[in-house]
Amino acid sequence: MTRIEAELYERIQSGDRNALESLYIRYEKLLFSYAYKMTSNREMSEEIVQDVFIKVWRKKGAYDPSKGKLSTWLITLTRNSTIDVLRRQKMETYEYDERDDIDPTQSEQNSPVEAAVEAGEDKAMIRRAMEGLSREQQRIITLFYFRACSHSQIAESLDLPIGTVKSRIRLALQHLKKNIETVKKGGTTDES
Repeated sequence: MTRIEAELYERIQSGDRNALESLYIRYEKLLFSYAYKMTSNREMSEEIVQDVFIKVWRKKGAYDPSKGKLSTWLITLTRNSTIDVLRRQKMETYEYDERDDIDPTQSEQNSPVEAAVEAGEDKAMIRRAMEGLSREQQRIITLFYFRACSHSQIAESLDLPIGTVKSRIRLALQHLKKNIETVKKGGTTDES
């Protein structure tokens, strides 16, 4: 967490509304973009972002700096809120198309995709890193992170046990992390 983020979060914990407003200004566009990618609904995405900042203000699921960056935590709150809304609305989630620009965000702390978003890395770098994954790994990451499917939905879709789905997601993330590091160094990725 940057010094500014740490200071803002401490001020929010003390009840400083100006600090909450500053945090909102800093992250609203990123969180809205993420929610919109999942819902394709502007009003719903705005409500989700508002809900996230209400949770921050009310200290629900308080942030723990030892578990990762503040921005990662905010994106996780956004992802979870979006999934909850989609489940309640029983809406179809956003269909990820490989031709689309990738907006890599996810719920796991310190993940390679999350690190790339936070660092402001080029979307093309993420796309190249994804291309280095096997088709199965690309599909499982797409289902879980871009379509916001639950483990059980993925298991049903791929006709796999839930434990296998969880293992494959972890493995795909490990490979993606290696690919991102390789691409950052200017190398090319091999299909895993």
